[in-house]
Amino acid sequence: MTIATAAVDTQPLLLNISNTTLQVTPAQFDLLCIDNPDLRLELTKDRELIVMTPAFPISGKQNGTLFGRVWLWNEQTELGEVFDSSTGYDFTAIGGGKMSPDVSWIVNSRLEGISLEQFCPIPPDLAIELRSTTDRLSIQSKMIEYRRLGVRLGILVNPLDKQVEVYRLEREAEVFDAPMLINCEDVMPGFGLSLQKIW
Repeated sequence: MTIATAAVDTQPLLLNISNTTLQVTPAQFDLLCIDNPDLRLELTKDRELIVMTPAFPISGKQNGTLFGRVWLWNEQTELGEVFDSSTGYDFTAIGGGKMSPDVSWIVNSRLEGISLEQFCPIPPDLAIELRSTTDRLSIQSKMIEYRRLGVRLGILVNPLDKQVEVYRLEREAEVFDAPMLINCEDVMPGFGLSLQKIW
């Protein structure tokens, strides 16, 4: 990977993706995000840059459905805040990378004193990832990383295989074949994630 190091501070930091594995520092990642606002980028704990391609409309529709269900429950309960796939989390202070779940939720009490005008420095209580046709299989590694970082409930929805993997702290992942509902009450009181219209 080549990162243009600016001789003058006003020159943008541009991304050359001629290699398959791109290594950047957290500071370079921040500059890339600022100078390339139209790109969806993530940084792994090993400092590998992930450039995410746009999803096909079917995945956008499915992700909108998942977000809408979490949003509606939260609107009714007002127990926390819901964030969409454009929300960045900065886990570098706790040995992680900079990631963006497709849907995430944080309980109100954990947001006290947290600025929402920068990458969020705390792991969400809920992180949902939707596997699209353009995703790499490493998305499972991402779910394991969420759990390692303290995400209480991670849900990987895989429409391609009609499966859901559920990751909870200090437990093995559970795999469900074409479930209609995932019980989330241990983290989100009264909430079950409906998967109707996903399959």
